[in-house]
Amino acid sequence: MNIYHVTDKRFCQYGSIVRGYDFAELICEMKKIHIPEKIVYVASDPRLEKLSIFREFQESFYGGLPAELGYCMGHNRKLNGLEYHRSSEVNIAVTEHVVMLGRQQDIDEAGFYDSSKVEMFYIPEGLAVEFYATTLHYCACHVREEGYCHATFLPRGTNTPLDPGFAPVRKEDMSLSARNKWLMVHPEAGIPDLPVRIKGENLVFSPEDLQL
Repeated sequence: MNIYHVTDKRFCQYGSIVRGYDFAELICEMKKIHIPEKIVYVASDPRLEKLSIFREFQESFYGGLPAELGYCMGHNRKLNGLEYHRSSEVNIAVTEHVVMLGRQQDIDEAGFYDSSKVEMFYIPEGLAVEFYATTLHYCACHVREEGYCHATFLPRGTNTPLDPGFAPVRKEDMSLSARNKWLMVHPEAGIPDLPVRIKGENLVFSPEDLQL
């Protein structure tokens, strides 16, 4: 499977490169955190939200809306699932990694997505990228053996637990696994309590395919 650099024009349908901000202090702080074997996601980290870039980014990129700054890190090579939000997500690459992306517009009328439509993109260390609200994404894939790590900006409350009394209204709501997080899973992922909505191959990233 082809792996494109995030600067390739094919990425324009999924997002954009975020420029004009200094993420050096954030990246330095993130490098202090040990990357575990399993995938760890933290929606909001108070240590990171004390950095000056947090307030600056919240006021500028999100236009003053409350935001959260957390991270995702670990080891992964498989697709397993795809999620989307009603808002843009911005990831700052603390390590180089590969992402598997799709489009919400390609979910069929029955609510299924064919994994053959997924495209892979390489993101180098230090680069910040925006994923549009309609972009399907999930855990990144590690390029280096030590794992992958990226910081993540999202509107505050995203990926936090749903209210205990939440009741689905529409069919789409069956995929709502957290606040502002619609998650579709592949049958091989073994994620319980969520409808299996991805058909086709459970894609696997191989570093040998990374020839940019």
